[in-house]
Amino acid sequence: QVQLVESGGGLVQTGGSLRLSCAASGRTLSTYAMGWLRQAPGKERECVAAINWSGTSTYYADAVKGRFTISRDNAKKTVYLQMNSLKPEDTAVYYCAAERTYGMVLTSGGYDYWGQGTQVTVPS
Repeated sequence: QVQLVESGGGLVQTGGSLRLSCAASGRTLSTYAMGWLRQAPGKERECVAAINWSGTSTYYADAVKGRFTISRDNAKKTVYLQMNSLKPEDTAVYYCAAERTYGMVLTSGGYDYWGQGTQVTVPS
């Protein structure tokens, strides 16, 4: 099993940047695919970025492509989401998620392990 704790959320103006971190506890992170998902009020949870176990493959939702970057440091058991050029529509609770597989997981239903979420707010 793995426990996940997100940090780095907050209030940022349009065009600003934030870096989210997801620290994992447990024996190892290297056998888990990781993802960052978000849920805005009244909307379904969506996967905005995913990464495979080694960091060699990544996925981005069209809405964030070119602005967000997912990365991982398996030695530190940490996954990051660098968010640049933030927009009001990026406002949501952001969740880190893990699934024990070597591929990528692109849907919320594919993840077994979740963090508690961190709020990102970009005022309009």
